[in-house]
Amino acid sequence: MRDHAGSDHEPRPPGAGVGGQGAVRVAERPGTLFVVATPIGNLEDVTLRALRVLREVDLVACEDTRRTRALLTHHDIHTPTTSYFEHNKLSRGPQLVRMLAEGRSVALVTDAGTPGISDPGFMLVRDARAAGIPIVAVPGPSAVIAALSAAGVPADRFVFEGFLPIKPGRRVNRLNALKELETTLVLYESPHRIVATLGAIREVFGEIEVVVARELTKQFEEIVTATPSAHLERLAAGPRGEFTVVVPRARAHEEAPS
Repeated sequence: MRDHAGSDHEPRPPGAGVGGQGAVRVAERPGTLFVVATPIGNLEDVTLRALRVLREVDLVACEDTRRTRALLTHHDIHTPTTSYFEHNKLSRGPQLVRMLAEGRSVALVTDAGTPGISDPGFMLVRDARAAGIPIVAVPGPSAVIAALSAAGVPADRFVFEGFLPIKPGRRVNRLNALKELETTLVLYESPHRIVATLGAIREVFGEIEVVVARELTKQFEEIVTATPSAHLERLAAGPRGEFTVVVPRARAHEEAPS
């Protein structure tokens, strides 16, 4: 989310409401929206602060109530949950903003990792901010950072691209544009598209060493560094799990070690 500090616009005062589907009157002491990072696999990867917030809020808004309930039950937390995901965000978002405006506190979580990264959570944060609702980030796990930390590639600057386009031509074109940035690249990919993505990386970057992380923090975690062709060979039997791919910046493999 873009930080508006230093802009020419005055912050919206509490009570100003949100446009679009009707203004929301904000109580003198509105609730707080907590953006809470949760484990990406291992249920122990959650902060003490996150657990406290999840216990104390009035409601937890989550992508999949079943997955979040498993986390809450594991830590003996009994806070009510409600769904907030791609297909109900337009109807559920205003409901949550109204609850916040009335003084109730809400924790926003995603299925895995940090809300707002490759999920619709940013829309709720945006609308709550516009309504004058306090927003508090509770940081924690992120597949992007976990993969980078274990990749052993330059990460002083990097681009997180999320998921590449589905269509082959657009995928290659996007990779060509990213290659011009000469920075480390991090991608998410599904088991159904990882083979096509590795093929496109080979076409654009050649046979450079790429880090492919699978099922991070889970029982069958793999972090493998190899050329795209080698990855394709080892995944030929059928890839499973969720993937995070780290492509070193275009010139990184040419640098001499210090």
